[in-house]
Amino acid sequence: MAETKVYMPRLKKMYKEKVAPELFKEMGYTSFMQVPRLVKVSVSMGVGEAKENKKLLDAAVNDLEIITGQHAVKTKAKKSIATFKIRQGQEIGARVTLRGDYMWEFLDRLMNVALPRVKDFRGVNPNAFDGHGNYSLGLNEQIIFPEIDFDKIEKVMGLNIAIVTTAKNDKEAKTLLGRLGMPFRK
Repeated sequence: MAETKVYMPRLKKMYKEKVAPELFKEMGYTSFMQVPRLVKVSVSMGVGEAKENKKLLDAAVNDLEIITGQHAVKTKAKKSIATFKIRQGQEIGARVTLRGDYMWEFLDRLMNVALPRVKDFRGVNPNAFDGHGNYSLGLNEQIIFPEIDFDKIEKVMGLNIAIVTTAKNDKEAKTLLGRLGMPFRK
């Protein structure tokens, strides 16, 4: 009987074969379970103008689904804010949480295809860690992803990307993301 090859994303394969063993030696861990790894990636879009135009929110959900390859969920306002004319329960954004192979594929496309397409790109902020080993990244336009058809978008919108790791501190997380190919600014 012939063996079937199981598909593994390129970035995940690189992590398992190269990055994790290097981090294990470099950081002096006693167990392989101490090596930091990626847990999930959360991608979200805030669409404040959706309170007047529901079509924009549907467009944001559609764009997120195209970019991530996974169903997006509409998010609602937790409380009313009078100055922004937002009521509690009003739909004002969309988000997707990626895990497993979807997460690895998205990060690979983000670091190697989308970020280099940003105008005047000099690297991402190396100080955007939260103190617990998680990294946040904001993008000004969703059109840097090649999956988005520029002619069919309703409005250019930004997105927020949060990368959650098991790293104990920011130094470990920065080393992990740097080895995976995150283009940090010098």
